[in-house]
Amino acid sequence: PGRVKLAAQLVLAAVVTVVFLTSPLLQVQARSLYLPFFKAPVVTNMGWFTLIFFAVVIVGSSNAVNLTDGLDGLAIGCTVTVALAYAFLSYAAGNFKIAEYLQVPFYPFTGELTVVCAALVGAGLGFLWFNCHPAKVFMGDTGSLAIGGMIGVVAICCKQEFLLAVVGGVFVVEAISVIMQVLSFQLTGRRIFAMSPLHHHFELVGWKENTVIVRFWILSAVFALLGLATLKLR
Repeated sequence: PGRVKLAAQLVLAAVVTVVFLTSPLLQVQARSLYLPFFKAPVVTNMGWFTLIFFAVVIVGSSNAVNLTDGLDGLAIGCTVTVALAYAFLSYAAGNFKIAEYLQVPFYPFTGELTVVCAALVGAGLGFLWFNCHPAKVFMGDTGSLAIGGMIGVVAICCKQEFLLAVVGGVFVVEAISVIMQVLSFQLTGRRIFAMSPLHHHFELVGWKENTVIVRFWILSAVFALLGLATLKLR
């Protein structure tokens, strides 16, 4: 049930928040808030608002990936590009010289997340081998929700939460399309898209499934590159 999934996601967010706020090494890192294009934190101490912020990031990321998982290979292909981008971001955040050069927050041990992201890339590619159209295996809610939550936690750890909206642009657009569709139907009785999430809309207007998937992969790669490009615009 949806309520059980949401409750589990909120519990995960609460656990992550408690770990950050109770760890002497992570307290400052947790409470700081960074925005793209700014080299210094815009907020140095979010206090207990940290819990709400982490919940939004983790729950939002988890559900966005879940909504994207509607066509063979679509979600996992986009996951690979996002994980590659965050592998670099994690390594940069954990290396003092690179962090200083790129003017991103430096936090010791964050570089260890590079291994986590690399593992996600490898597992994703292996899964994609069997999940590409026509798919022989499917990740389901168990896989998509877990992957989305994992990406959200990685973004929190390297303090690039807002950049996730750029790097994971395909996930964001898919989630927004669902929100817009629901709000529009409830308020006006009309639908904006032929069907949501957005990938189904393009199927209904005549795109073949493989065309939708590959074009969304391309967009995901472009979003990831745009996100990394912002590192030099600070």
